[in-house]
Amino acid sequence: MDELIHADAVEKHAHLPNLSSMPYLGQADTFFERHLLSDALVEPATAYQRQRFEAMARSVRDILAERWIRTQRTYDQANPKRVYYMSMEFLIGRSMSNNVMNLVLDRFIESTSREANLDWLDLLEQEPDAGLGNGGLGRLAACFLDSMASMELPAMGYGLRYEYGMFRQAIEDGWQHEQPDNWLRRQDPWEVSRRGQFVEVKLGCSFEMHQGALTIIANKPSTLIGVPYDRPIVGFGGKTINSLRLWSAAAPDYFDFQEFSSGDFVGALVGSIAAQTLTRVLYPDDSTEMGQSLRFAQEYFLVACSLADLLRRFRRDNDDWNELPNKVAIQMNDTHPALTVPELMRILLDDVHLGWDQAWDLTQRTLAYTNHTLLPEALEKWPLHYFRQMLPRQLEIIYEINRRFLDDVRNRHPGDDKLVERVSLIEEGHEDKVRMAHVAIVGSHSTNGVAAIHSELLRTTTVRDFAELYPERFNNKTNGVTPRRWVRLANPELSDVISEAIGNNWVADFDQIGRLKPLADDAAFREAFLGAKRHAKVRFASWLKESSGQIVDPDSIFDCHIKRIHEYKRQLLNALRVIILYSRLRANPGMNMAPRTFFFAGKAAPAYKIAKLIIKFINNLALTIEKDPLVAGRIKVVFLPDYCVSLAERLIPAADVSNQISTAGFEASGTSNMKFMMNGALTLGTRDGATIEMAEEAGEENFFLFGLTAQEVSDGRGWYNPYWHYENDAETRHALDLIAQNYFSANEPGAFSALHDVLLKNGDRYMHLADIVSYLNADEALSTLYGDRGAWARKAILNVAGSGKFSSDRAISQYAEEVWNMQPCPVL
Repeated sequence: MDELIHADAVEKHAHLPNLSSMPYLGQADTFFERHLLSDALVEPATAYQRQRFEAMARSVRDILAERWIRTQRTYDQANPKRVYYMSMEFLIGRSMSNNVMNLVLDRFIESTSREANLDWLDLLEQEPDAGLGNGGLGRLAACFLDSMASMELPAMGYGLRYEYGMFRQAIEDGWQHEQPDNWLRRQDPWEVSRRGQFVEVKLGCSFEMHQGALTIIANKPSTLIGVPYDRPIVGFGGKTINSLRLWSAAAPDYFDFQEFSSGDFVGALVGSIAAQTLTRVLYPDDSTEMGQSLRFAQEYFLVACSLADLLRRFRRDNDDWNELPNKVAIQMNDTHPALTVPELMRILLDDVHLGWDQAWDLTQRTLAYTNHTLLPEALEKWPLHYFRQMLPRQLEIIYEINRRFLDDVRNRHPGDDKLVERVSLIEEGHEDKVRMAHVAIVGSHSTNGVAAIHSELLRTTTVRDFAELYPERFNNKTNGVTPRRWVRLANPELSDVISEAIGNNWVADFDQIGRLKPLADDAAFREAFLGAKRHAKVRFASWLKESSGQIVDPDSIFDCHIKRIHEYKRQLLNALRVIILYSRLRANPGMNMAPRTFFFAGKAAPAYKIAKLIIKFINNLALTIEKDPLVAGRIKVVFLPDYCVSLAERLIPAADVSNQISTAGFEASGTSNMKFMMNGALTLGTRDGATIEMAEEAGEENFFLFGLTAQEVSDGRGWYNPYWHYENDAETRHALDLIAQNYFSANEPGAFSALHDVLLKNGDRYMHLADIVSYLNADEALSTLYGDRGAWARKAILNVAGSGKFSSDRAISQYAEEVWNMQPCPVL
C-alpha cells in the first residue's frame, strides 16, 4: 500500500512532498464497499449516510494504516529523540477531509464518490467536530501536531478523551445555553483503543457519587485506570503518521458482581461512574469547589498517564537514565500540564531511586514550558488542600523544590525578602496556593511566549523576576497555523488561484507564498483573487441559509469577529461600533456606506456571567436592527452559534474584514488573525499579539490599526476615566444612553445595566471607550477603500503574500532547533 501514497520531495525541503508527483491510487475504492458489507452488514444501495461515512473513513484508515505502523516501527528501530506535546486541548475539528488532503487522496475520493454515487460534501457533514478543545490554545496544538508529522519529527500528542467536550452552544431568546456535546455518541472510526497499554494512576483520595453529586473522600487512597485511544496525525504526503494519544478514565475493579446480584445495582456501578466522570467534560465549571477539584484531578490524570507511558517507551530502548533529556523532550502547553514537574521528580526519586540533584537536572533539561497569557488571574494557582487530599507526595516535592530554589535566590540577592516572596512557588495568604507558572518556569529549561510583544511583556512584567534570574531560559516562538488546513482545504477557490500563479508547492513550503507579492499589481490576478473571494462568500451564504434559514448578502462587507467571548477580546467594543454606525444610518439614511454584515461567534465559559450577557446583547442588537426598516439591506448583525473548527473553515475564507481588537497588551498572540490573513481578509485591529508582526510582514499601510499601544494602556491606568469619553464624545454618549434607556431591551428593562456599569461605573478595565473613536476612524478608512475594488484586492493580496511567517511549520522548526534539539526521522 505504501507505493500508493509515496511522493518525491521538494528540492528545498526534502521531507515534504511534491504535489505534482502524486500518483493515482488504483483500486483503493474497493475498500469502501467492503466496509459497508463487512462492518455495517448492508448493501451499498441501501446504506444510510452515516454508514457510508464510516465505511469511507475506514477505507481511508486502511490506506494510512501501514504507514502508521511503519512510522512507529521506524522510531522504535532508530531510537531518535522524541517530543511529547502535552495539552489539555486539541481542537482538531473533523478528521476525514484533513486526512484525505494530507494523504493526497483527492483522486481516490473522486473515483470512489463517482462509482458509489456519493455526495462527498454531504458525507463530510456526518462527522462531528471532535470535542477536544475550545479555542486558540487547542487549535494551535492541533496545527503543531500537523506540522510535526509533515516535517517528519518523531512526536506524539497527549491529551484527554473528553466524552462530551466543553458544551454545545445553543442560543435561546438571545442567551447562551450549554447543552451536552455528545460527539462520541457514535463510534469514532479514526480512534484505536489501546487497552493493553493502560496506566494506573494513584490518588490520595477517592471520588464517589453521593445523591447524584461527585464528592471527594479524603484519606481514602484510590486508583484510576487511564485507557489510551490513539488517533492518526497524518503528515502532508502521508510519509509520516504520528499519533495523538488521548486518555480516558476508568475504574479498576469497581464492578462487584456479588453486590450487583444482590440487587444493589447503583452501588455496584457508582465507582465506575465516579471514575468516568473525570474525563466527561473539558474544563468543569470552576466556579464551584467540586468543579475546581475535578479540573485539578484532570490535569494530574493527564500528566500521570502521559509520563508513565512515555517513560515506559523510553526504558524500552534505553537503560541509562542520564539519556532522558537526549531522547525525550516534553513541551507543556500552558500551565495545565505543569504538574509534570513534581510528578517526574517523584518518579525519578521514588521509583528510579536517583539522587535529588541528578533527578532535578534531568527534569529541567527534559521539560519546556509555553506561556499563553499575560493576565495574572489566568495563571493557575491551586490551593494546597487539593495537593494534601490528592497528591501529598507531590506537595512534599514542591516544598523541597521551593526550599532549594529560594535558598539560591537568597544567596544571589541577600536581604531582598520582597523578591523571595514574589518568586516563591507558594503564594501565602488567606489560603496558601501553589503558583503553577512558577513551578513550570523553575522546573524547565525553556519558557517561551507566543508572539514578540507577548514574550517581551512576559519578561518585563508578568514574570519579570524569573526573567532576571534566568534570562537564558526565556525566548519567543511566535505562533503559526497550518496553511494546508486553513487555505488549501478550507479555501479551494483561492488555493486554485494561488497554484495557477506560482505552482503547487506553496502548500508544503509556505515561504513560497511571498512570490504573490508582485502579482498584487497585476490586474488579471486581482480579478481572479476577487473572484475566489466572491465564490467563498456565496458558498458561505448558501450554507448559512440552508443550515439556519438566515439570509445574508454576499455583496455586503463580511465583517467578522470570531473568538472566545471575553471582556479583553472586546466583543463589546465591536458592538458599540455597530450601534454608532446604525445610529448614523438612522440619522442620515441617504449616507454613502457600503452594506455591512457583522458576524460574531464564540462561546462564553458557563460561569462567566458578563461574557454570557455580551452574547445576549449582541443577539438583541441583531434583532433590533433586523426589525428597523430604515436600515434594511444596509446593515445586519449575525451571531453564529456553536463556534467550532468546521464553522471557522467556512467563514474565514469568506471574510473581508478580520476584527482583532483586544486591549493592547492582553492578547498573547492570536491565531485566528493568521488564518484570516492567509485567506485575504484585511485586519481591523489593535497593536497587540501577533498582529504587530503580521503588519510588519505585510506592511502597516495594508492594515487598519488603531487604539492605544500596550505601553499607553499601562501608563493610562493612573489617569484613565471612561466618564471623560462619555462626556466629550457625542456618539459614544448616545450609544451608551441607548443601552441605558433599554433601546435594545424594550421588553427586558434593565437587562444590560451590568454592561453599562462595566463601561462606566466600574472603570472600564479594558478601555473600550478610550479606543472607540480611533476604531471608528479606522473603520471609515476601511469602508472607503472597499469602494475601490482594485485597491482593496491589492492590499488583500499583499496580506496573503506576507503571511508566510505564520505557518506552524516555521514555528515548529524553531521549537525543534532552539528548544527540543531534534532532527527529522524520515520514514522510508
